[in-house]
Amino acid sequence: MTLSYNPPKLTTVKGLTLSSQSMLKPSAYQIRLPGTDCLIKAHIPLATLTSFRVGGPAEWYVAPRTYEELQASFEWARAEGLPITFLGAGSNLLVSDRGLPGLVIGTRRLRQTQFDSATGQVTVGAGAPLPRLAWQVAAQGWQGMEWAVGIPGTVGGAVVMNAGAQGGCTADSLLNAHVLLPDRTTRIFTPEALSYAYRTSTLQGKNWLVTQATFQLEPGADPTQVTTETSMHLNQRRATQPYHLPSCGSVFRNPNHYKAGWLIEKVGLKGYQIGGAQIAQRHANFILNCGGANANDIFQLIRYAQQAVNHQWNLWLEPEVQILGEF
Repeated sequence: MTLSYNPPKLTTVKGLTLSSQSMLKPSAYQIRLPGTDCLIKAHIPLATLTSFRVGGPAEWYVAPRTYEELQASFEWARAEGLPITFLGAGSNLLVSDRGLPGLVIGTRRLRQTQFDSATGQVTVGAGAPLPRLAWQVAAQGWQGMEWAVGIPGTVGGAVVMNAGAQGGCTADSLLNAHVLLPDRTTRIFTPEALSYAYRTSTLQGKNWLVTQATFQLEPGADPTQVTTETSMHLNQRRATQPYHLPSCGSVFRNPNHYKAGWLIEKVGLKGYQIGGAQIAQRHANFILNCGGANANDIFQLIRYAQQAVNHQWNLWLEPEVQILGEF
C-alpha cells in the first residue's frame, strides 16, 4: 500500500490564516493572529485545563502571552461574532461535558511580576498562580500573602471572587486591578469600586477580564520567618483538606453562621457518590473526581447536596465553583 502526504490547505478567515487538517483531527485547525506568534486553536479539550479534569472542548482557545496578543484575541472574537469565556488556572470551574462555544481565552501565560522594594508593592499578571506569588513574596520577607499559598488559582481569579483562606483574603492587600472591558478599554478598579464581600465582587457575572493586579504588602520582615509561616498555612490546609484527587477546592460558599462542609456532613453525605464523583470523606465541602467522573456527575452531586441541606436546614447552599456551559 502506498501512502501519500497532502499538505494542509490554507484558508483565509477575515484576513487570518487557517491551517486545516480536518481529515486527521479537529484540533488541527488553528489561526495565527497577524503580526504575532499567538495561535487560536479549535476544539481544545478543556478537561486538561481544569482541576476537576472534566469538561468538553472549547470551540476556539487562545493563550496570549502579552497585552497586545490579548487585545488581538478580543478583536478577533468580536469580528467573528463569538462569545468570550475566560479561563485562568481552571481551579474554580465546572465546565459542561458539551464544552463551550465561542472563544475561550486562557490567561495562564500572563505572568509578569514586578516588585517595588521602596513601597512594598508587587504588580502581577492575571495568570500568575497564587501559591507561586505567596512563595515569592515570602522569600523577600514581605508579609500579607501567607494565606494564599494553598489556593490553586490565579491572581485574576482571586481578584474576581475575593479569594481567601486561613483568615485572609484578596481584599486585605489589593491596591488596584486593571480590567479589560469588551470595548477594549481598560479601567483601574480599587477595592472600594469592586464592592468586595465574602467570595464576591462587582466583577462576577461580567464579561470583563482582570489583566493585572497590584498588592500592597508589608516588607522588612525576616524572609525565613515569613517562609515558615507560609509553610504552616500550607501544611494546615493539606492536613484538613483532600488534595490526592482532582477537585475544585471548596464547592460551596459558607452561609451566614454555618460552614458548608459541616452542613453537608450533618446530612450524612460524606462519601456519597454519583458516578465517578464523590463528596470527600476528609472535608464535605469538597467533591472529588475519583476516576472516570464527567461534569454531569459532579453537577448532579452538587444539586443533590443542595437539596439535602435545604430539606433538613432550610438553607440553599450557593456554589463557590463557577458552572459554565449547558447541563
